Amino acid sequence: MRRKVLALAAAILLTAVTALAITYGQPDGNRHPEVGALVGKFSSGTYPYCSGTLVSPTIFVTAAHCDLGTQTVYVTFDTKFSSKSKLYRGTYQPDPQYNQAQDNPHDLAVVVFDRAINGITPASLPAAGQLDNLPADQKFTAVGYGGQEPVNQPGGPVIGYLDTREFAVSTLNAVNPAWLRLSQNAATGNGGTCYGDSGGPNFLGAGARETNIVAATTITGDTFCKSTNVVYRLDTPSARAFLGGFVNLP
Repeated sequence: MRRKVLALAAAILLTAVTALAITYGQPDGNRHPEVGALVGKFSSGTYPYCSGTLVSPTIFVTAAHCDLGTQTVYVTFDTKFSSKSKLYRGTYQPDPQYNQAQDNPHDLAVVVFDRAINGITPASLPAAGQLDNLPADQKFTAVGYGGQEPVNQPGGPVIGYLDTREFAVSTLNAVNPAWLRLSQNAATGNGGTCYGDSGGPNFLGAGARETNIVAATTITGDTFCKSTNVVYRLDTPSARAFLGGFVNLP
């Protein structure tokens, strides 16, 4: 049961304020080796609690609301987390302007690793304003370690967790100054994110047109992970101001 009840309880109480996991997707394997998971120790066990992306040998981008109150954090890049997974230690640094504002919460953070990560090619960040004029049918590839689509059962839907990196394809719904809203409605052929995918990447494009550009990071969505993935743009002046303190920007 470890996180299943907690995830839905949080969803009901917060009504989609905190982040989400891959729904209607498929196992990632080695498709996105630059995507990792923040791993924490909780009363119910040790497991991934947020996702993120390596964007330089020493910098991992994730979400500010993934803060557990400790500066020292651990990340795995294993495609499936287990007690034997390799963990990389780093320092968690959220955007100091992080807040609860709806227009721009600055919900962005980085992990600065103690040592450079070797053998993994980092993803790229978008150019300034690159997402301003996206076509209406733009596709994105969401990646993360979070929960799967809820399964209906007596007592209400339950979200399961495989602690495995997965990916799914979403379609653009709307462009806002700080956000993108992506459809993850399975009825229209889309997938998306759920609890535990917070901070994970939404790569620009899908299939043969997928790029290695992290357009936005997963932040929130609807309560039961069936409709919308709300993601934080990385091409805005505020996002670039924070990230530019850690990496060279395009």
